[in-house]
Amino acid sequence: MANPITIPAWQRPHWQPSDEEIVLQFYVFGQFEAVRVPSADYGSDGLPEGVELTSHHHAALRQWEGYPLKGQIGDMFKEDAPEAYQAALGAPQVLVVRGRIKDVGDVGYLRDTLGVLAGLLDIGGVAILDPQILTLFDAATWRRHYLVRDGAPIRNHVLILRDADEAEGRNWIHTRGMRKFGRPDVSIRNVPDRDTDRAGILGERLVELLALGSHFNDGQQLDAEGVLGGLTAKLGGGEADPEFNNTYVEFRWPD
Repeated sequence: MANPITIPAWQRPHWQPSDEEIVLQFYVFGQFEAVRVPSADYGSDGLPEGVELTSHHHAALRQWEGYPLKGQIGDMFKEDAPEAYQAALGAPQVLVVRGRIKDVGDVGYLRDTLGVLAGLLDIGGVAILDPQILTLFDAATWRRHYLVRDGAPIRNHVLILRDADEAEGRNWIHTRGMRKFGRPDVSIRNVPDRDTDRAGILGERLVELLALGSHFNDGQQLDAEGVLGGLTAKLGGGEADPEFNNTYVEFRWPD
């Protein structure tokens, strides 16, 4: 790629030492040249310590119980990104990039990992699956999403969803992907239809605060514009949680 964009790494001004872990996982589909990955072109020194790359024949990976292009989740990718799905499905090789990193005060680890992913697209990658945000990208879409001059916004690294909540006329705003920052995902329950935009903006703001290193304590009060009495944080979840595969911080919109 001519004149590739250098991926920046931002500081986390609200960060304090903790025992939390950052979790990264990506699948890169393609037919790869046997050359050094040109990650330095993107400002990356290679994969950070704790993150590894393994190579698999696609035919063998299809037999794996956790193969990501089959079943309901595969059907979702096929519907949401048909071109990327077909490109991934036809690729003879799959490179799996994954690992765990101790929580740190900057995101150099993310820059270095994304730089390797970008380099893999330059040497034969055709699609990248990010299972933490349930998104399959073709090469061009991934580049537009992450290779942004001065850096992709934090929002691009996380999925923010809106679903119907238990009560009629109420919505659930929630995220996936905050494990990339070693932080809980965000859940905002009981949001009335008229306030979904406001709650969505609040969700984006909370994602930014957490990605920049913030923590919430159980029972902590949060002032929110237009919400009388504010919101109260409730901590829960874990990697086995079916909704998040992560811990979460949850707020309930007042009735």
